[in-house]
Amino acid sequence: MIPMTTYIYAKQFFYEDDVKPTGYLAINEDGTFGTWSEDLPEDTATIIDYHNYSIAPGLVDTHIHGFKGHDVMDNDLEGLKVISDGLPSCGVTTYLPTTLTAPYDLLGEVCQTVGENAETIPGAKIRGIFLEGPFFCEEHKGAQNPKYMGDPEIDVLDGWQEKANGWIKKIAIAPERLGTVDFIKEARKRDVFVALGHTNATYDQCKAAIEAGANTIVHTYNGMRGLHHREPGVVGAALNIKDVFDELICDGHHVHPVSAQIVMDCHGRDKTCLITDCMRAGGMGECQSTLGEYDVIVKDGAARLAHNGSLAGSILELIQGVQNVIKWGIATPLEAINMASLVAAQSVEIDDVCGRIKEGYAADFIVLDDDFELMATYIDGKAYFEK
Repeated sequence: MIPMTTYIYAKQFFYEDDVKPTGYLAINEDGTFGTWSEDLPEDTATIIDYHNYSIAPGLVDTHIHGFKGHDVMDNDLEGLKVISDGLPSCGVTTYLPTTLTAPYDLLGEVCQTVGENAETIPGAKIRGIFLEGPFFCEEHKGAQNPKYMGDPEIDVLDGWQEKANGWIKKIAIAPERLGTVDFIKEARKRDVFVALGHTNATYDQCKAAIEAGANTIVHTYNGMRGLHHREPGVVGAALNIKDVFDELICDGHHVHPVSAQIVMDCHGRDKTCLITDCMRAGGMGECQSTLGEYDVIVKDGAARLAHNGSLAGSILELIQGVQNVIKWGIATPLEAINMASLVAAQSVEIDDVCGRIKEGYAADFIVLDDDFELMATYIDGKAYFEK
């Protein structure tokens, strides 16, 4: 039997470097992307008609703690399934389940649960674990518990990685902690990416960490020493050192649009990742919730710690971050989509399997209207979410 090819007909297609006009995108029988053509290659082919809509790559969220009432730190397989099942409604087809600062044993158990099940959970695809902590500083702890913070130890990371069956992809640390340079070098030898966050580091401390191999600034501006004209600090490093990726939470609460634009203009949109830092209350509307050991109140589009009003992660959906930076006029649609897909994937080197529309890649893509509202999400060439 001759394999059957399906074609997606749409008004435009967001590729890595350009926006292709009205045409046909082949979806192979094995669920991978084929080629794009302005004309239909086969008269008898099956056509899915999105002539009023645009096609873009599935979004990649490299920093997300939870969704729909569940959190990665619950260490609950059923909860992970709910998160993965729900994220396509946000345009996300790939993500890194993200932990919080917590006791060693609990982090190991969470890593084990994710590592043992990541490949079999349906929905958005898990491509690694992001350990956000626990090697942070108390000055910028945010919604993380300082009781479990300490200096980085490679043997500790090795223990978690063994539990995770090699699924740990990234870890965030504060570069002013003792031993960070050696830790970063050893982590990179193990193919674990190192990010800098929840830190009071100086510019020089950040520079030394980046020279050792750190490659990402965690949610730029939030949870870090700010920019000062005599001490550029972490924000100065994020703006000035071009070899790293800068995360941004573009929900309008964590970072002012002008501040987000400054990062993009100074650092480059090709090195800026849109992330959500979404916690369990994402997708739940206004409610009372929790983040780790802390009570959280969700109101007016923001999640805040009940005891002091500090921001506690976000309830942002990644497609909303894309919409926001377009609406704010600080990124073109192609730039916005790339920052939430390809650039994020590049930051942890999973862009060989996701983050772009490319022949041979899994056909994970989203369907958008003219306002960039999400109409549908496809995974492996099949509709997983439809509005």
